[in-house]
Amino acid sequence: MTKPASPAIDLPAGLLLAALALVWGGSFFFAEIALRALPPLTITLFRVALAVPVLCLVLRYKRIALPRDLRIWRAYLVMGGLNNALPFSLIFWGQTQIESGLASILNGTTAIFGAVAAGLLLKDEPLTPAKLIGAALGGLGVVVIMGPAALGDLDLRSLGQLAVLGAALSYALASVWGKRHLAAQPPLMNALGMLLGSTVLMLPVALYVDGPPRFDFGTETWAALLGIALLSTALAYLLYFEILRRAGSANLMLVTLLIPPVAVSLGAALLAEHLPQEAYLGFLVIGLGLVVSDGRLSRKILNRRRGRIDAP
Repeated sequence: MTKPASPAIDLPAGLLLAALALVWGGSFFFAEIALRALPPLTITLFRVALAVPVLCLVLRYKRIALPRDLRIWRAYLVMGGLNNALPFSLIFWGQTQIESGLASILNGTTAIFGAVAAGLLLKDEPLTPAKLIGAALGGLGVVVIMGPAALGDLDLRSLGQLAVLGAALSYALASVWGKRHLAAQPPLMNALGMLLGSTVLMLPVALYVDGPPRFDFGTETWAALLGIALLSTALAYLLYFEILRRAGSANLMLVTLLIPPVAVSLGAALLAEHLPQEAYLGFLVIGLGLVVSDGRLSRKILNRRRGRIDAP
């Protein structure tokens, strides 16, 4: 059975994809600025809580009703933990130990983890040889970045890299959870629901670990918090679902390859970050793993070869 082709990326979808890469890539830059004044858990709390009112207004404008089933809200609580509270906190802590650009590169393993998790946990998305090869390449890319000796000598820098990888795994599990328990809900309602769930989870955790949040920040810190909440979270979700509608999930995966160049460029230009050559080489290997996992390029090459063989 032939797999249906993904919708083509037209100019509007391409521009939206570039915008999504910009705001998601910018999240690593915004976090780096905010971390100068605030601890990681407090930044996570601000990120999810400040994004909630924006999505509330959007849902009200689109007249999307809130669900009344308590089971759905429990699913949102889990989704908020897996897709927001835990990965945001891990990435922000990781950025206290490693560069923002390196964090974005390691976060690029999300799609590979997602393909493997779906193959293992979802019956309608089997674990194909292409996904296994892509996962192996992704793992090799991580080894190239961290160095083979890093796991034997876990310093804070290594732990920071592992924290970002943990965030990528959490995102992957969130994707599976969402497909299992929230597929019937409107996508924008899912975005609001998990942000509400993550706010409920983060409030007591941040208060216990960091104490009551301050609000007497400087302009730079407030700009970073608003940027990461309104642009990299609220606006990002709106862009995400619009691209999904226009171009499909397979094309949406391309943003994974676009985010690291944005984050690395911002880090180099505005934060004076300099990454080792291993980081760039590792990104190329991880990117190759994403392409192999996606499978479209290999299918296209195979179809061309078949066409040449079948030609008279």
